[in-house]
Amino acid sequence: MPEVEIRPTIKNDLDHLTAILTGYYSSRVWQLDRLANDETMAAHFREVRLPREARLDYPRSLAQIFSSLNEPHELFLTAVMDGAAVGFIRISDQVAPRTAWVKDLLVHEDLRKRGIGAALLLAGLDWSAESGFRRLVMEMQSKNYPAICLARKLGFEFAGFSDQFYSNQDIALFFGRSLK
Repeated sequence: MPEVEIRPTIKNDLDHLTAILTGYYSSRVWQLDRLANDETMAAHFREVRLPREARLDYPRSLAQIFSSLNEPHELFLTAVMDGAAVGFIRISDQVAPRTAWVKDLLVHEDLRKRGIGAALLLAGLDWSAESGFRRLVMEMQSKNYPAICLARKLGFEFAGFSDQFYSNQDIALFFGRSLK
């Protein structure tokens, strides 16, 4: 893993962070299957391999994300390498009681898959535990297979979903981890 410093986001980071390309590539998705009749209702996800890797849009713009930079219930942590901001994590403490919520986790495209996202998420886990939260939940699109893999690699477990959660009508998946 490269030498990465994780620290609270400062105003000088914004030029680097607002240059992050928010789209991502995915070779797999989690597809929702619903089964219903008069007596039962069930939903399950299955991993589906795409015919080719697809570039997908992130559900929020950087302007939307950074509009909450100075909100008291939002934490922004920045990953810094060689003096430059290369990624960030946004955590909210206003979604569910005693639960910190990862709303966004982004890394510069050319630096992805180098452990920076994991370092940000581990720092988010540490901050959440130190702040007295009992659980950290990550939210992501069902199409964001790289985020699903990261969550599972770091011990997060599938915790639910919300259909048509994002403005583009995509499904949100929620992965949680206890902070005991």
